Amino acid sequence: MTTLSRPDLSDIHRGDWVDRRLPAAWRPYTRLARLDRSVGIWLTLFPCWAALVQASHGLPDLRQLAIFSLGALLMRSAGSTINDIADRKFDGHVERTRFRPLASGEITTLPAFVFLAVELALAASLLFFLTPYTRLIAICVLPLVFIYPLCKRFTNWPQAILGAAFNWGMLMAWAEAAGHIPVGAVLMWAGAIAWQIGYDTIYAYVDLKDDTRLGLKSTAILFGRHGKTFIGLFYALAVGAWSLGGWLLEMSPPYAIGMLLIGVHLAWQTRRFDLARPDMNYRLFLANILTGVLLACTAFAGTW
Repeated sequence: MTTLSRPDLSDIHRGDWVDRRLPAAWRPYTRLARLDRSVGIWLTLFPCWAALVQASHGLPDLRQLAIFSLGALLMRSAGSTINDIADRKFDGHVERTRFRPLASGEITTLPAFVFLAVELALAASLLFFLTPYTRLIAICVLPLVFIYPLCKRFTNWPQAILGAAFNWGMLMAWAEAAGHIPVGAVLMWAGAIAWQIGYDTIYAYVDLKDDTRLGLKSTAILFGRHGKTFIGLFYALAVGAWSLGGWLLEMSPPYAIGMLLIGVHLAWQTRRFDLARPDMNYRLFLANILTGVLLACTAFAGTW
């Protein structure tokens, strides 16, 4: 009689391109910045690109596209580093995070802080290429970036704080490309937050047992066995906010077709979600890269 092996839920896979191609001294910092796990980069970039397209009423300026793409990469990497520093005493006890550089002892806290300072300095250097108004909007996100890693200690809604910070580039894109942030753009940002609460809740269910044992908080712990219902609710709120936001931004009829496709995809995710299948939930989380692609393409189609 054969038994099913338990899936490996670790988000670091030994023997990957980091281990094969990079010098040993570079590897922990590459993993600290999450460059080996590109899903977070794409989930940051696609909403930002969508906002740039909408604010530009078509193809955005290549200079702005390059600045915002690099900024999203750097701020996502810095946010990941802050998170790993804050959670270093917990990560070693969680199956998904036990091999992260700080949790495993591959590097110590001091060099991680130095690396963080370099990341933040590089991100700050991009502000010189933006308008004063956009710089002000950019600075306003910093409290969220530093507060988020501590949220799981005192609130069940860390996913909401992460969503607000993760998608802040959407507001910056409007500030830079259009010189103002209309109500429709704020609704697009709010929709991205609702979307992130949904997909990050799916992700949080992967860690449910470990987080509960460690006394941490998350939407997955709050929703419990009603996760499918709440994930569907937040996905519906995302599509609703994006639809209303697009209407206020005077998107053309093809935008509605894109919203329909996004709604179908998110409904499929909700239907497939299974409390008893953390491996399936992790794959559903990754499927949101497609949601981001659809959002950016829908924004472009809406400018025709």
